[in-house]
Amino acid sequence: MKELAIFGSTGSIGCSTLNVVRRERERFSVSILAAGHNRERLIQQIQEFSPRHVYIIEEKNAAILHECFPGLDIYWGRDGIEQISRLCDFDIGVSALVGVAGLRPTWNMIQNGKTVALANKEVLVAGGRLVMEAARARHAALLTVDSEHSAIMQCLRGEHHAEIERILLTASGGPFFEKEITDAITPQEALQHPTWKMGPKITIDSATMMNKGFEVIEARWLFDVPVEKVQVVIHRQSIVHSMVEFQDGSIMANIAPPDMEIPIAYALSYPERMASPHHLDIFAMKALEFKAPDYDKFPCLRLAIAAAKGGHSAQVVLNAANEVLVADFLAGGIRFTDIPRGVETMLEQHTTQDLGSIDAVLTLDEEIRKKTEEWIKMRR
Repeated sequence: MKELAIFGSTGSIGCSTLNVVRRERERFSVSILAAGHNRERLIQQIQEFSPRHVYIIEEKNAAILHECFPGLDIYWGRDGIEQISRLCDFDIGVSALVGVAGLRPTWNMIQNGKTVALANKEVLVAGGRLVMEAARARHAALLTVDSEHSAIMQCLRGEHHAEIERILLTASGGPFFEKEITDAITPQEALQHPTWKMGPKITIDSATMMNKGFEVIEARWLFDVPVEKVQVVIHRQSIVHSMVEFQDGSIMANIAPPDMEIPIAYALSYPERMASPHHLDIFAMKALEFKAPDYDKFPCLRLAIAAAKGGHSAQVVLNAANEVLVADFLAGGIRFTDIPRGVETMLEQHTTQDLGSIDAVLTLDEEIRKKTEEWIKMRR
């Protein structure tokens, strides 16, 4: 029996993780549930999965949870997430909080030598080298939950790293790959992803293709390859989840239904595989199509790859600016096309600096957030 700590339990990945737990009660139990603002869903999860420890952001919501569950260990606020992520009574931590907010909890789990099922790609975009070095030093396993990186991990299982020619990172292309991108795009239009059901922030990142740029950075760190060896490939069907080409010219691909429960289950059960209700009808696959990305149409992808080559601090700037811009767009503020403009402005104004600690990363993150907010105010 493995005990899980799920950070981001009420979000898309958190709910999918609990679906896996629901099917595999003999394999998994839940020790920690950490959520943001969705109190009602968290209450339902507490009732069903009986965790020992719970986190929610706002103190008023924590007080309500205390009334509902008097014996439960409940945390809230900035200090609370720090404290609950330092607990040790679990086997696998699922890092599914949105954005750089997931960096500190993931860092704390790594420092305790825990296995981390990583769904939060911003942890590696912002944390990069520091996170990977800490994981090695603490013997903490990082098992990716992203479908693409899970696919790559499976393709590389048992292979020799030196024989990798390139990683072919597939992308759906989002809702606008075959449509014109204009200033008039609304949040509702951008949230209509053709394949995946995800949270709002990552869905907008998919629409701008910033998400795929983040995944290039993530692949660079997870698989210890130069950025130049990671190639983005548009695959609209989202059936081939990624591929690895080897030096002998052979290509190994991972093919599965587009369902996040599959990579989640693989990370939770690794190195074993669990039975799944999700299977692919290969005779229904008439053709598999692959196209090159359009870096002019999707400048966020170009900017992310440039930041990946530009150093650690550029990646922190990329992520911080993007988080602020996407949030403002979703709130009805800036235009969709302002997202890449704002990111590019922040990157152009940034002077590369050394970041020797997570505190330094978070300080720079806060600085860029303020600058981006000022840029947004000037646009209005």
